[in-house]
Amino acid sequence: MRRVFGALLFGLCCLGGPAAAVPDANRILQDADRARGGSLPGIVWEIRVTSHDADRVAEPQRMRVMAMGDASVAETLEPARLKGYRVLQVGRDMWLARPGLSRPVPISPHQRLIGQAANGDIAATNYAGDYDARLAGTEPLAGEACYVLDLHAKNKRVTYDRIRYWVSVRRMVGIKAEFESVSGKLLKTARFEYGNTIEAGGKSLPFVSRMVIEDALSDAETTMEFSGVQVRQIDASAFDLGQAQ
Repeated sequence: MRRVFGALLFGLCCLGGPAAAVPDANRILQDADRARGGSLPGIVWEIRVTSHDADRVAEPQRMRVMAMGDASVAETLEPARLKGYRVLQVGRDMWLARPGLSRPVPISPHQRLIGQAANGDIAATNYAGDYDARLAGTEPLAGEACYVLDLHAKNKRVTYDRIRYWVSVRRMVGIKAEFESVSGKLLKTARFEYGNTIEAGGKSLPFVSRMVIEDALSDAETTMEFSGVQVRQIDASAFDLGQAQ
């Protein structure tokens, strides 16, 4: 399926006349980011996380997330034994804070490849800030014509070196992503749904409601469900490392 191109639709869009321009891949990426919180003054939501692998089902978690620009903080609300745990991300740096710790603990690049830290990177709102995009073509996916973007990391500090990203031509939202190592090895696959809406810039816009992340190296699967989405200005002090304790 990956190599089957939506030639007719793409031809009508891009070859309609001699002055027709090739779509700008980085602009497509910026527009798709907005449906997950990018380019907004600030956004708050709750996430319910459920995970399972071949052997066990993990305890569900509920988190409250605030994000603004390249900064976010996620606080665990449930289960009770993890209540108050926080993961703070500013740029490409990430820390864990929890009750009883005198100061937040940095999360290493290796730790970011596993568990909730890795899922947090996949759910990040700012792919355009971390990756350069190249338009590889178009393909039909789940009944929709999609731009296929090849994303390459702008620096070595990102968790994933490459992302192959399918963005709906009609809705301009990302519906699938494959996360790869520098050698091209597939690490994770994510699929996105957009059952939420937000009000921004005087418009009603789609916003992510569900994300399913599959680990290519194991049978693990994580589902993230988004609710209570609010667009609002957030004070920068919310992302201060000293406030995370």
